[in-house]
Amino acid sequence: MAQITKPEVDVVVVGLGWAGSLMSIELAMAGLTVRALERGGDRGYEEFAYPKPADEYAYAVRNKVMATPAQAAVTVRYNMSETALPTRKWGAFAPGTGVGGSGLHWTAVLIRPTPTDLKLKTYADEAYKPGILQEDMRIMDFPFTWDEIEPYYTKFEHICGQSGKTGNLRGQIMEGGDPFEGPRSEPYPLPALEDTLNSSMFAEVTKKMGYHPFPNPSACVSRAWTNPYGNQIAPCNYCGYCSKYPCLNYSKASPQTAVMDALKRMDNFSYEVHANVMKVELHDDKKTAKGVIYIDAQGNECFQPAKIVVLSSFQFCNVRLMLLSGIGKPYNPITEEGVVGRNYAFLSNGGSTLFFKDKNFNPFATAGATGQMFNDISPGNFDGASLGFIGGAKIHSSQATGTPISTSLPKGTPAWGTGWKEGMEEWYGHSMKISITTTCQSYRDIYLDLDPNYKDEYGYPLLRMTFDWKQNELKLQQYLKGIVSNITKELNPDSYSESFLPMDAHFDLTKYVSTHNVGGAVMGDNPKTSALNKFLQSWDVHNVFVPGGNAFPQNFQANPTDTIGAITLMAAQAIKDQYLKNPGPLVQA
Repeated sequence: MAQITKPEVDVVVVGLGWAGSLMSIELAMAGLTVRALERGGDRGYEEFAYPKPADEYAYAVRNKVMATPAQAAVTVRYNMSETALPTRKWGAFAPGTGVGGSGLHWTAVLIRPTPTDLKLKTYADEAYKPGILQEDMRIMDFPFTWDEIEPYYTKFEHICGQSGKTGNLRGQIMEGGDPFEGPRSEPYPLPALEDTLNSSMFAEVTKKMGYHPFPNPSACVSRAWTNPYGNQIAPCNYCGYCSKYPCLNYSKASPQTAVMDALKRMDNFSYEVHANVMKVELHDDKKTAKGVIYIDAQGNECFQPAKIVVLSSFQFCNVRLMLLSGIGKPYNPITEEGVVGRNYAFLSNGGSTLFFKDKNFNPFATAGATGQMFNDISPGNFDGASLGFIGGAKIHSSQATGTPISTSLPKGTPAWGTGWKEGMEEWYGHSMKISITTTCQSYRDIYLDLDPNYKDEYGYPLLRMTFDWKQNELKLQQYLKGIVSNITKELNPDSYSESFLPMDAHFDLTKYVSTHNVGGAVMGDNPKTSALNKFLQSWDVHNVFVPGGNAFPQNFQANPTDTIGAITLMAAQAIKDQYLKNPGPLVQA
């Protein structure tokens, strides 16, 4: 079959989720011709908004707006001595697909990391004596300062219409917000979402215990909002269908609600769906890209020439495309040479479910980010060095949904049939959760590479993930278990159940944790240990930029979307201000 060559554009964008839509609109506003290629289908409002019903089985069980394993499988193993096997059903994570990507079905917790999170290696070198941390740990600093990145957090949060309570405004600590957050140049754009009963109870008890609870920062907007691109986002009506669902009410910031309506009106932007990019085509010198090769909806092989290539698909996909394209040297965990594939990290969760006979939490009236959290147990905010581990967690009580299939019932309740119905009748609305979302460090032997045995339908190797829990993360889990247990006892439920990783736990691919996968093509200030510079530009191929969770050198306890948005906007600004005037490396190695 002959290859179809498309007309050249200034920029080709691979993947049209948060990173891809932000890059597209920022570069199109600079006057560049931008062509986006999206592997999945289009996702318009007519597919999911009112009066369409929110179907729990379709969205939360059958993963309607996520990629299927056949489309995006990875192979998984615990260590280098094992043969990896492909994912055949999503469990621990569920990548998105189609226009909007994972930004369409996210929970919409929009929170920044702390300044310490961004300079974790510096903090570890200062706070930990040699020998306390595992020898195979490979944590790194992000290659920018708080002052450099903070304006782009602010910009992204205004694009989303962030709702919350300011804790640190230009160095002044504000009552009711997070006292541990980095200084903000501006307050939250919108006030926080309304509290539910569980979050009020959690906040009252944890404050008495000496913690500093604050409302979950949210991209489910609390008031009507018009963002800097001119897009209007409607106020949340607390319907409860957020995580794993598109928003029925246009109230959750997503690429659709916050970016695409304005972007689609631009004459110099276009996009193609069902366009599966296979690799980036390089010039003979291997120092610049000339475009991408993709398979279109009709099965044709197409070549899209472009002066700039932006890889902005899901973290796994970005890493795989770099490996398939020969952009950057593949990482070798034995010699530690190479950069593409290193520093993969996930995260762990857990918590406690509390049951109260005399309290009705009305779980059907909520938003994805409704709740309260505290950040006291994050790096630098407590003495992790004396406990023998590094890391931390945001600890929160969030009322995310009232859907029946996902409703928690007391232990011993049958999983189906009459017993389940009786349990639902007795306990629906009578439980709340205390949850943890943890850090996860990077390690020498935790990495991504191309699988030698399994290929996709086009004959290209699948991405292989080598991952298991390390003692550092398991020690953290046990420490957090003690904190959550103490909070649970103070709340005095009629009964409760706990879910934490024991010290002998292995990574369980079958149980959902989050889709906060990071690393594999990380940003840094040294081309020997990072694939990208501070502007997400490949050290080796200067007209390739790779925004996404792949750029994180390890995982922090804050959800990743705010940082993905901020680093993408910073990279886009550098392209406009510097790269277009003088194409070449933006940072000298």
